[in-house]
Amino acid sequence: MSQSDRDTTMMMRALALAAQGCYTTTPNPNVGCVIAQGDEVVGEGFHIAPGGPHAEVHALKAAGARAQGATAYVTLEPCSHYGRTPPCCDALIAANVSRVVCAMQDPNPQVAGRGIARLQEAGIEVVVGVMAERANALNPGFIKRMQTKMPYVQLKLAGSLDGRTALANGHSKWITGEPARADVQAFRAQASAILSTSATVIADNPSLNIRDNQLPRAVLDHYPQSTRRQPTRVILDKHNQTVPEASVYQLEGNVIRIVDTPSNKAWPDNVQEWVMPDASLTTILRALAEHDIDKVWVEAGARLASQLLSESLVDELIVYQAPVLLGVDSRPLVALGGLESMDDAPRFHFNQVKTVGDDVRLRASLSEHAVITQEY
Repeated sequence: MSQSDRDTTMMMRALALAAQGCYTTTPNPNVGCVIAQGDEVVGEGFHIAPGGPHAEVHALKAAGARAQGATAYVTLEPCSHYGRTPPCCDALIAANVSRVVCAMQDPNPQVAGRGIARLQEAGIEVVVGVMAERANALNPGFIKRMQTKMPYVQLKLAGSLDGRTALANGHSKWITGEPARADVQAFRAQASAILSTSATVIADNPSLNIRDNQLPRAVLDHYPQSTRRQPTRVILDKHNQTVPEASVYQLEGNVIRIVDTPSNKAWPDNVQEWVMPDASLTTILRALAEHDIDKVWVEAGARLASQLLSESLVDELIVYQAPVLLGVDSRPLVALGGLESMDDAPRFHFNQVKTVGDDVRLRASLSEHAVITQEY
């Protein structure tokens, strides 16, 4: 096997390992590492959760003395700063690896090439850019938050073949089937936060949480209960219209209510109130990013969906389309208005089309590059 082929093969394995952390690592990135002596893998690992060992530490521990003179394949530049764990570049230097292959430079300003420089100063050969596109796609939330101070926004929509979400009388349960609803649970589980509105809370009394009995069996098998978590639920409640008894506030997990004025109601201890008078969606999303929320899953009505789309705040659409027709008087998927030419219409790139039970799941993003998420 040539050096180039070996680098690609080993990095593919490291990327597959990194993806195994997709439900547990936020707000940290998904990172995988492979330690190899020639064509032989002698150690491997991935980052599991914040505060725990990084991928390089797991891989070096598995390799032991065989790490000396080996090549380390890492999906993200090894960190060079002290956070909750020591710098990984120091661990690689101490293990006497001879070569480090990174898929991409870390976008974190605290790292941003410093880890690479430290390895090179120690006499270690460093190669950067092997399968960089795949590595970038693996951590869209982390990368966007580091580069723009904004989270990655996924807008979930579910509708009929004719682009409708409910009958004229509001009845909508269930447009999509049980497999599609379980699929939504897996996407929710990968998000840092789930965003919705007071209108949705009042109309549907949703839980907006992760329900173990609806997660795919393989997720339950792969991720013990102790590693699974509830994303932060964020409710836009501008006029304090929701009540503490709503299901979204009564369940386990943190909740943020974003309001214009303070509420005089008694809320559960897990509910935070952010007073942000007349805040724009951009301001709200930026505030979430400042609190280490890097991937936001949006489940709401046509109004918020349309506002996010019209303000170009959606990075990816996840659309579930059911094989049913609801008719011209039914409620639309989105409520965009005022478009006068095709150039004004938000345009996305299809990344994936997949059947989920009897329904179809469409994934489309502003970028032409697909976003990698773990599929079970």
